[in-house]
Amino acid sequence: EEPGIKVLSKKEKEKLKKEREKAKKKAQAAAKKTAEGGDAPPAPEPPEEAAGGGKNDKKKKKKKAKKEEDAPAPAAAAAAGKKKGGISALKALMEEKKRLEEEAKRREEEERLRIEEEERQAAEEERKKEEEKQRRKEKEKAKREVARKEGRLLTKKQKEERAMAELRKKALLQSGVQIEGLQQATGNGAPSKKVVYGNRKKKGPAAKDIKEASPAPVSRPETPDSTATPPPQTPKEGSVADDEVKDDWDASSEDESKAAPKAEGIKDSWDASSDDEDSKAPPPPPKPVEEEEEEEEEESSEEESSEEDSDSEDDSDSDDSSDDELTQAQKVTAQRKAEAAERRAKAHEAALAARSKDNLRSPICCILGHVDTGKTKLLDKIRQTNVQEGEAGGITQQIGATYFPVEAIKTKTAVMNKDGTQEYKIPGLLVIDTPGHESFTNLRSRGSSLCNIAILVVDIMHGLEAQTLESLRLLRDRKTPFIVALNKIDRMYGWKAIPDNSFVDSLAQQARSVQREFEDRLQKTILAFAEEGLNAVLYYENKNFARNVSLVPTSAITGEGVPDMIMLLVNLTQQRMSDRLMYLSELECTVLEVKVVEGLGTTIDVVLSNGILHEGDKIVVCGLNGPIVTQIRALLTPQPLRELRIKSAYVHHKEVKAALGVKITAPDLEKAIAGSRLLVCGPDDDEDDLRDEVMSDLTTLLNNIDKSGRGVCVQASTLGSLEALLDFLNVSKIPVSGINIGPVHKKDIMRAGTMLEKAKELAVILAFDVPVDKDAERLAEEMGIKIFKADIIYHLFDAFTAYNAEIIEAKRRDAAPQAVWPCRLKIIAAFCKRDPIILGVDILDGSLRVGTPIAVVKVDPVTQKKEIHELGKITSLEINHKNQDIVKKSQAGGGVAVKIEHAVYQSAKMFGRHFDDKDELYSRITRQSIDVLKESFKADVSNEEWMLIKALKPVRKCRSFRKNAYQTISQRFGIP
Repeated sequence: EEPGIKVLSKKEKEKLKKEREKAKKKAQAAAKKTAEGGDAPPAPEPPEEAAGGGKNDKKKKKKKAKKEEDAPAPAAAAAAGKKKGGISALKALMEEKKRLEEEAKRREEEERLRIEEEERQAAEEERKKEEEKQRRKEKEKAKREVARKEGRLLTKKQKEERAMAELRKKALLQSGVQIEGLQQATGNGAPSKKVVYGNRKKKGPAAKDIKEASPAPVSRPETPDSTATPPPQTPKEGSVADDEVKDDWDASSEDESKAAPKAEGIKDSWDASSDDEDSKAPPPPPKPVEEEEEEEEEESSEEESSEEDSDSEDDSDSDDSSDDELTQAQKVTAQRKAEAAERRAKAHEAALAARSKDNLRSPICCILGHVDTGKTKLLDKIRQTNVQEGEAGGITQQIGATYFPVEAIKTKTAVMNKDGTQEYKIPGLLVIDTPGHESFTNLRSRGSSLCNIAILVVDIMHGLEAQTLESLRLLRDRKTPFIVALNKIDRMYGWKAIPDNSFVDSLAQQARSVQREFEDRLQKTILAFAEEGLNAVLYYENKNFARNVSLVPTSAITGEGVPDMIMLLVNLTQQRMSDRLMYLSELECTVLEVKVVEGLGTTIDVVLSNGILHEGDKIVVCGLNGPIVTQIRALLTPQPLRELRIKSAYVHHKEVKAALGVKITAPDLEKAIAGSRLLVCGPDDDEDDLRDEVMSDLTTLLNNIDKSGRGVCVQASTLGSLEALLDFLNVSKIPVSGINIGPVHKKDIMRAGTMLEKAKELAVILAFDVPVDKDAERLAEEMGIKIFKADIIYHLFDAFTAYNAEIIEAKRRDAAPQAVWPCRLKIIAAFCKRDPIILGVDILDGSLRVGTPIAVVKVDPVTQKKEIHELGKITSLEINHKNQDIVKKSQAGGGVAVKIEHAVYQSAKMFGRHFDDKDELYSRITRQSIDVLKESFKADVSNEEWMLIKALKPVRKCRSFRKNAYQTISQRFGIP
């Protein structure tokens, strides 16, 4: 071997040999071609010569001859040249092979791409066909729907009724009865109707012809060429059309689908022209006379099919004719809607263009905060009213609105405007008062969504509380600007009150100790706001209102700081919010509350943010069962500086201008939804559009009502209170079957009475802030229905929660004997071995209770199967001679003395015979006892006890000794 030459393996040698043979064959083929073509054959390649076994002798002879003629050096050079030529030939061979492989790969890739392209095109065509098919289906479905709405699409029964009516009419006309209506409708009277009916009836044989047309080509092969050539084409067309019809008509009946392939002129696609129908009509006439005679004999059976076919033809004709009408109607509707939308857009643009900074509306301010922070008291101080003391429990439970005219604002802020330089651009201030109780989240949310600016009332003595934080989140989510009123500064020890004074002046006159206490409480409040991610600063130190929250210390009792708060509200709104407060003539109105008022019926309290409302306006409101369109009967507002929610002498208006809280009386407002928009339908507006728009933001209460019909009935004075009650019941997982607004009547008792049979504990009416009719109360007492009445929402909660807890406790008492708690015991000592068994035990797992059935698991010596031996129930437990009802594992350090007594029907067991101290004792758990624990005691069972129940599963599956006693004895003693 020469150095640098690779030693080939056996496989490589074989491979090389095969390649050489291939190359040799190719060379021979090429030589053959050239020989046939007249060219000189190419010289044989040296590698092939080396590979050929029979050429070795020739090669040796040539070498010898060369050796004799030439010197040794040229001979060596020739040998080297020969070797080099062999390598180059091998290289050429490898390149040729590589080229051929690449060519094959290229062809394969081209073939693959061609197949993929064909598949893609086929898939695209299939998709287009499917889309076209779907489009046709949708079109036909729309036509059928329009026909159904217009009463043209009849069922089989209706068609039969129509046919019977036609028969009766024909009989009347033939008998000579003159029908005046028909004579007026058709100028010629009865004969014209006879002709029409005659035409309809003549379609009967035609239908028969159509039904029997398919076998006709087979039965009549001898027909002339001129008549024989068209039939093969027409069935094809018919079949194609009928395939389309079958695709289009999902709702077609079996009879119609069977008749369709045979009916060439009747059951065509919707858009088929009358010419096509005429061209397909000729085949039926050439019919044998015998068939016509048979049809006359079987007239009664033919009438039905002919009527069905004629009806279907009439339907298709009428639907075809109504297609253009439908398109026209849709165009008109779309055009009308587009015009209305364009008018509204133009009106909106005109209203925006007419805005001016000199014409501002009243800002809407919402007052929020925790319960009992003094929100209503602050408003009372400004209004000089006593609303808070008149409320049930002194707690606000409804949302209300108060309008402060600019004159009242000037009077209240006179202390802050002694030099008279303050300018008042706003016409007034509308303040919305919200409840602070946790249940009234919905009302706080509603109030915060309406307002332009808010007052967050914080008790300086308590800091930020639960509902304060919730209100803070609502304001931050809606990006509503707000100020903070630090209320109850008069509660600080040693505070000297100066009624209705500005805070800065009052603080300067306080003792140093009071000032220090104020500083301390102020810093705590600022820290609490910082924890919520807000920078809080006293309002007179605030240099950047965009970044910092202003704190205004106030006292609702003495009135100190109230002028500062009002002045800050006025300055912030008219200086920094003038763009939002520019009066807009376009109506913007929101329903605040829905309530029943004695003497007025169901009314709605609305906040008019922009625009004008007139008496007699047609309004559209969102309702529980769809949009409510009604007319305003009266526009009522409370007296100036009076609360909207408090019943008082209302002021009647012909029209009201924003911003204002208004009470609207109108018919059909019972199902109106608070929080929704109120729209006015003008002469240029499209009512359907307004209906759709007002229902778009519907958040219905019906989600909280149990669809199964099981649950309590809830009644409240307002929709807001009703929402709060439903939220509480939803959290408590108490189902609700019915809701209502207004007083409780007999019909409400009857509705609640349906629960007596389903679930007696749910036969309850929760009546919040509504009177109960005396007849209704008497009926409820007779039927056994419980009515809970309360004026304060959480009193109602407490009463119902107590009632619910009592029912649950009663259920637990009833279920207690069936409940078995899991335990595993180890016997320490036996004090009495038999009847009753008294043992000293240690608790390994679980808890031991009086009444727990105890069992022991033993292995039967004959069958070698585990059996449960029931010892009896625990009737007494003692620890250190003290009786116990329940003993847990942690309490039984020194062991527990247990007394086990068996029932009368059980056989007595004896310690030492049936069981001993090596056996463990278990509580006898069954599937029924586990279900009772789940239903009535789930909250009392710990996770460890549930795990123990799972671990005792094999014990529970053991055979009972009592059940298998006879079988065991018979096996032991060989008794058959």
